Amino acid sequence: MITILSYSRLSPLVSFGWSTFFAALFFGGTVTLRRRWKEIGDRSSLKNMLWAAFLLGLLYYSLVFVGLRYTSAGNAGLIASTEIFFSFLFFQVWRKEFISPRHILGAIFVVTGAFIVLYPNTTRLRAGDLLILMATMVAPFGNYFQQKARKAVSSESILFVRNAVSTPIILILAYLFKEPFHMAGIKGAAPFILINGILLLGFSKILWVEGIHRISVTKANALASVAPPLTLLFAWLLLDDIPTRFQLLSIVPIFIGVVLLSMNKRPDEVTNE
Repeated sequence: MITILSYSRLSPLVSFGWSTFFAALFFGGTVTLRRRWKEIGDRSSLKNMLWAAFLLGLLYYSLVFVGLRYTSAGNAGLIASTEIFFSFLFFQVWRKEFISPRHILGAIFVVTGAFIVLYPNTTRLRAGDLLILMATMVAPFGNYFQQKARKAVSSESILFVRNAVSTPIILILAYLFKEPFHMAGIKGAAPFILINGILLLGFSKILWVEGIHRISVTKANALASVAPPLTLLFAWLLLDDIPTRFQLLSIVPIFIGVVLLSMNKRPDEVTNE
């Protein structure tokens, strides 16, 4: 919703570029305060950090920011829940991590909820819905490299590299696509891009990286899926984006799927605390 509010003054790529810029400043300051600069040059982790930067910092959020231009905040929040399913395929099926019947059933419920959202638009699919769906397919790969990097370096170092690498590329792409860089628009959207950079792409991502360092990505995504109902609620209150009956109906299978996924735990699971 904060991202959508910034679009009244800025184009998606410009909004994204400035948000990642402030996130890079935030993490640069954090790395400095915690004296972590040596980690940036850790060759054993740099490859993983750069892959995470490309997949999440650049590709994932480019799809999300552009996608939000062409769909509603409520739809985006609900479709993003399919990240649980794609994480399940990547980590539990492809990477051969533990699979339980309850876990499989939970993933099916989540995908069913997303399908309910998409179904009304099957004859005229919104480009934004498809872009958000593509982003959720990319996320598990990026999270895999973040997990690998976190075993050797801190989360703030990973996220500094991610945003520092992404910022110039995104702004160059915005320039090549001739998206406007009006200073008046940047000043008008400053509160939104600061919130995006410092809180949403900043502090919340530290919590995420630390979370997936301790529990599985699939379970973390399941727990994070309380976001879609909250997105629908606040999109209604702040953006006058009234939920449709399909959006409201989709909450039911998504909620059931989240509960099933959250209840599952590998018998021999240990944490990295």
